Amino acid sequence: MIIDTYKTIKSPSSGIYKEKGSKFLSFAYPVYSEEEFKKIRKNIGKEFHDARHRCFAFRLGLDNYYRMNDDGEPSGTAGKPIYGQILSRDLTNVLIFVVRYFGGTLLGTSGLIRSYKESAAEALNHAEVVTKTIDEIYKISFNYGAMSNIMRILKEENLEQFDQYFTQDCELKFKVRKKNAVNVLGKINQLPGLKTEYLKTV
Repeated sequence: MIIDTYKTIKSPSSGIYKEKGSKFLSFAYPVYSEEEFKKIRKNIGKEFHDARHRCFAFRLGLDNYYRMNDDGEPSGTAGKPIYGQILSRDLTNVLIFVVRYFGGTLLGTSGLIRSYKESAAEALNHAEVVTKTIDEIYKISFNYGAMSNIMRILKEENLEQFDQYFTQDCELKFKVRKKNAVNVLGKINQLPGLKTEYLKTV
């Protein structure tokens, strides 16, 4: 059975948690690549350059690819509890940053773990969780005479089309849900005079 759905958050959200004078600002983001993560990390660094710690955790895709960082806190007291909140809600394509402003009182290992856990939870508590499908994008190249048959199949399967280019030699891209891809491609590839090319999974 093909698993082609996942839970993530719809849009960025934030929260705040205080413990013995320390203030923890948390930010959750939907992300789909390390490039997106790097941009957000750079912006967090600029905006909160005066904070002592800017800890994070993220998870991408369904193959459990993740990273976490304690950013100077004792090992395992920040990134791990942040990541634990992502896992406990079965989310992916999610990044959480927790920015700490030190309040002058040491919290100890257990206090830090609890604070980063609660901070991450606060950001997610304010997020809207959505279920998305895993889709595959393909490009079809064909001659003009095959257009009506291709369009008929795409309409029957209710597929999203984009980047269309229609002249004597035509091409278009379409998106299909992963579990339906084999069936749809089977129908399309039965038509003569065309070429299909897999582009990416989103």
